[in-house]
Amino acid sequence: MSHESKDLIEAHLKQSLAALERATHDAAMLASARKIADAIIAALRHGHKLLIVGNGGSAADAQHIAAEIVGRYKNDRPAYPAIALTTDTSALTAISNDLGYDKVFARQVEGLGARGDVLLALSTSGRSPNILAALRIAHQRSLVTIAFTGAKGAVLGTVCDHILIAPSDDTAVIQQIHLAVAHGICEEIEQALMREPPCK
Repeated sequence: MSHESKDLIEAHLKQSLAALERATHDAAMLASARKIADAIIAALRHGHKLLIVGNGGSAADAQHIAAEIVGRYKNDRPAYPAIALTTDTSALTAISNDLGYDKVFARQVEGLGARGDVLLALSTSGRSPNILAALRIAHQRSLVTIAFTGAKGAVLGTVCDHILIAPSDDTAVIQQIHLAVAHGICEEIEQALMREPPCK
């Protein structure tokens, strides 16, 4: 049993390594990541905020990314405004119960988002109705819209300003690539804003 488990773990690590290797050579994905970093830097520099949404593991990633922005990534510096819309249990349950789960993020974007803010939506499939609804309302309210998805989620590109497509169709591997890229973006944000702090 333990030998089989070891083989499964090794197989997953090899699959992850291969996907990350593909990602490092994916010129389109890397170009998208740089544009996304620039868009978030510009928004934060001008006093806007970053809102982040996702379901399941992507909800956890939303919280992780927000924590890196508000807290710190690698350097001591001022806090920057980022909110994961996956964390307020009262809002999540009230909206889901009263308006339906498809509105769970869109309603929060409607209440908290303002022109010039950024919405980062994480969806490995690219088909989650609540993610699509959030991106649509964000677009209507003139937020900058960004989606992270996987190889089968390119349709999200029709409803957002910037899309990052991880070169995999395996959910766990897509999430690993998303978080790895997000960490790189966090470093870009931190370095840029330390050089030129946000407007007050």
